[in-house]
Amino acid sequence: MPALLRQLNRNTAIAIVVGGVIGSGIFMKPSLMAAQLQSPYLLLAVWIVAGVITLFGALSNAEVAAMFPETGGQYVFFQKMYGERFAFLYGWAAFAVFNTAGNASIAYVFSQYTNYLVELPRLNDSVEQAWTLHIPFVGSFYPLQHIGVKLLTVAVVLVLTYISYRSVEYGGRLQRILTALKALAILVLIGSVFFSGKGSLSHLSASPATAAAGWDTVLLFMAALSGAFWAYDGWNNISFVAGEIKEPQKNIPLSLLLGLGFCILVYLLINLAFIYLMPINVLATSTFVASDAATIAWGAVGGICITIMVMLFVLGTTNANILATARVTYAMGTNNRFLSWAGKIQPRYHTPGNALWLNAIWTIILIFSGSFDMLTDMLIFVTWFFYGMSALGVFILRKKMKDIPRTYKVWGYPFVPLIFVLFTSFFLVSTLYNDISNYINGQSPVINSLLGALITLTGLPVYYFSRRKQ
Repeated sequence: MPALLRQLNRNTAIAIVVGGVIGSGIFMKPSLMAAQLQSPYLLLAVWIVAGVITLFGALSNAEVAAMFPETGGQYVFFQKMYGERFAFLYGWAAFAVFNTAGNASIAYVFSQYTNYLVELPRLNDSVEQAWTLHIPFVGSFYPLQHIGVKLLTVAVVLVLTYISYRSVEYGGRLQRILTALKALAILVLIGSVFFSGKGSLSHLSASPATAAAGWDTVLLFMAALSGAFWAYDGWNNISFVAGEIKEPQKNIPLSLLLGLGFCILVYLLINLAFIYLMPINVLATSTFVASDAATIAWGAVGGICITIMVMLFVLGTTNANILATARVTYAMGTNNRFLSWAGKIQPRYHTPGNALWLNAIWTIILIFSGSFDMLTDMLIFVTWFFYGMSALGVFILRKKMKDIPRTYKVWGYPFVPLIFVLFTSFFLVSTLYNDISNYINGQSPVINSLLGALITLTGLPVYYFSRRKQ
């Protein structure tokens, strides 16, 4: 009987963490976050706070991943913590919301930056507006908007899905190459910006008079954290492929610690580079912040070079996500007869072939459903609910399975997982409040967090129907 093989070594594990994290977020979110915060110091603080909180969650998950190094990641963890129903709801949300929407939004950035270099075809406004889908209490969608960008995004998803379908080893090798090129490009970008002499450290102390104060600052900080969390998302990809990693008890915690530590440092330096080149009010209005920064530092040629660099980054992240996230759909299929088709291994290539193509189909549907910001805001809300439940599960397993040996225990227990759970709760409440306020004020056509929650809850009738079928 065909089976998944342990073919991924420590370097590949670290590459999956770094490659899954550093991608589109750092190049798409800083301008929006700068517009929200209007302060260089608050912008840098957001990246530090988000990185530390993410690391707390990752280290909490690493304890469970080392206990159960099986393909499927948090789906498997939730089975042990809360039972089959909650695990199915997570698996459904992973498939229907955050894994596939994450793949869609990351690949979307590749196409947007391509559009920066070569203008992609687009329909006229009347045709784009004519095809509208409205969901009560959620908002309106325009599938034909930016049709050229969306079609190229579809092509990227299909090509990378095919590579992962053909071979886990090929996918892992491609990931190591793309991550190595990404790390080299980041060092070149940061170094060349600071040595360009085109910026000023005085930008750090410049804050517009319109900056918010008091409780408004807290809400805006939490809204900006949503963007930073999106940029840090992807670290849990390593748990999805745990069943294919060599020496997982040692390599999973190590890859998370080293990989996320590297990402925090890189994000802080990149944002410092952006602020060095552009005052906060200019940064807030930038559409393609990396390209604009490179244009200031090196001229028009620099803008083109950095655009190609960003596209390379995004390809690496998209490949890491497609390779890893299908494993959750696969694990759900192996545990549910109703979805057993998704749990079959491709006998020739030893890959979860059906799960890969099923994820690709739904990803394409999500690509046509909305924009980059809509997809990221929707998936972050749902993702962080399950991240919080996963960290809470560490306490449950310490009581429920206290006799099972743990090769790795989260340092700082119980404070590290507890801080993560409390912060996640506050983040979810403030995000929901912000989304509803933006919808009421006409600043957003969709209540993104409610849309994500609605799609997630559709998994409950599917679960009960599948149980009756079994």
